[in-house]
Amino acid sequence: MTPSKGSVVTTATFVAKGFALWLCVAACGTDQVGAPSPSGSSGGVGGSVGGSATSGSGGSLGGSSSGGSASGTAGASAGGDGGAGTAGATGGVAAGGGSSGSAGGGTAGSGGEIGGSGGQSGASGSPVGGSGATAGAGTGGASPVELTLITSGPNDYWKTDAALEEMSSGTASITVDENTTHQRWDGFGGTFNEMGWDALSVVGSELTRALTLLFHPQEGANFVYGRIPMGASDYAMSWYTLAETTDDYAMESFSIERDREMLIPYVKAAQQVRPDIRFFASPWVVPSWMMNGRNMRTDPQTLEAHALYFARFVQEYGAEGIPIESVHPQNEPGYARVTWTQSLFIDFIKSYLGPKFVELSIPAEVWCGTMSHPDDGTIATTLAADTEAMQYTKGFGLQWNLETTVAELAPHGPVMQTEHRCGNYNFSAKYWDQSRYDPNTAQNDHLYGEESWQLIRDWIVAGVNSYVAWNMVLDTQGQSLDGWPQNALLVVDRQAKELIVTPAYYVFRHYSRFLVPGATRIGLTGSNDALAFENPDGSIVTQVYNSGSAPSPTTVSVAGAFYQFDVPAHGWATLVTPST
Repeated sequence: MTPSKGSVVTTATFVAKGFALWLCVAACGTDQVGAPSPSGSSGGVGGSVGGSATSGSGGSLGGSSSGGSASGTAGASAGGDGGAGTAGATGGVAAGGGSSGSAGGGTAGSGGEIGGSGGQSGASGSPVGGSGATAGAGTGGASPVELTLITSGPNDYWKTDAALEEMSSGTASITVDENTTHQRWDGFGGTFNEMGWDALSVVGSELTRALTLLFHPQEGANFVYGRIPMGASDYAMSWYTLAETTDDYAMESFSIERDREMLIPYVKAAQQVRPDIRFFASPWVVPSWMMNGRNMRTDPQTLEAHALYFARFVQEYGAEGIPIESVHPQNEPGYARVTWTQSLFIDFIKSYLGPKFVELSIPAEVWCGTMSHPDDGTIATTLAADTEAMQYTKGFGLQWNLETTVAELAPHGPVMQTEHRCGNYNFSAKYWDQSRYDPNTAQNDHLYGEESWQLIRDWIVAGVNSYVAWNMVLDTQGQSLDGWPQNALLVVDRQAKELIVTPAYYVFRHYSRFLVPGATRIGLTGSNDALAFENPDGSIVTQVYNSGSAPSPTTVSVAGAFYQFDVPAHGWATLVTPST
């Protein structure tokens, strides 16, 4: 196998790296994470995740730095069956209450700092916990929401002391309209790839910090989703699938042993920081014997075996303590190394994959994703009109070119933006100056941060319910197996052995940190460079971007109050106002 820097590393070396880093996280690596809870406890992930179901007074991420007992309850459901759940002896996935396997909703701050915000992991794919719960009211045992302003500009990111003036009257440049509601918001996330773990192995002492920056609800970006490739993505260390024995229709040779080297340790390290991550999976490639040239074979025996391939993946990852919430049949079928026709893609879902999951009681949903090519959009809209296929299809995964398809699909189910654009393109793209393309290295600069802010805004305005970053971590070169240098949120300088936090990371954190799954996007007037959301607890989060070359004095009106502050030049700001 050949890593992104070109040096040859053996499988045994990868195993050693993954094992060493995993031991570091499991045994001692997370006591830097614990933010003090209202009761003052702190420390490693192994401690209490829950708290009082009525007061939220005990929940904390901290506790035993050795991953000891995690006995806190998840809190009562706000309308479902409720019940307690524990995070497991090593901070594993909480089996929270609620008849859908939710993380627990609850009232008045029910649950712990992780998984108490409205039952995020119900099997139905909704952020709603339990069989009859609403969005859930608690904020996970965290402190009450306070008036907050955070700004970021070039070389001055996540500034928490920017001047903010609250006034009882004024002239608003942006007016938030709580009475105009748009889509439910389910959360942000990122993608696990082997090259990310390989890069982190260079800065092992920074592993906890990196995953905290991404997944911690208070000290990081509050990511709630994780995308996992089924076999290799173009950011694996080499191309592979999970069943390469020719004509293995019964999947007797199916194995995730390769994933145990790097991918599963990466996922489990993230679970130590956030046990309730919601995972979805998709393949980039299929076993070579399932193809004729680049075309997916169409015979029933092969398609039945491919459906079993998905089922085995969900089962094997579940046995590893990594519950897969949903699967998407193919990454970018219009661009992929394996070609799917529209009729074949739809028939695979309704005649093979969906029925196989029902037959084997597989606890994962089937989504139509991840669609990218314009022809993929036609596949998705055609599938949405197919009543039989929609019996098995619970949502849609779109990326890159299909922003305008969101509105047509949203009435049929939740829509996820499954892959943030990777930066550094040798072609024309929105918000991108093609002359900036560099064939040798990724450009993790402020301009990509501004591009990212606008891309996220556009997809949210289009109506998606969730948004997922592409590579969370890469090295400074960021080169894929295809030789395309792409950007990441966190970057490792291999030579200096340094972890670098990029401007694009701060864009995601501005959006994601204060949004609780189950929030609602609400209306506003006065700017096309602003968005507003109302959380289940009534707090309102307003995001503002300034593309100008000078600071922009801004007055935001929320619930009759006026808040005045400056948005930095070529920067962005997040205003959080408590419920009134």
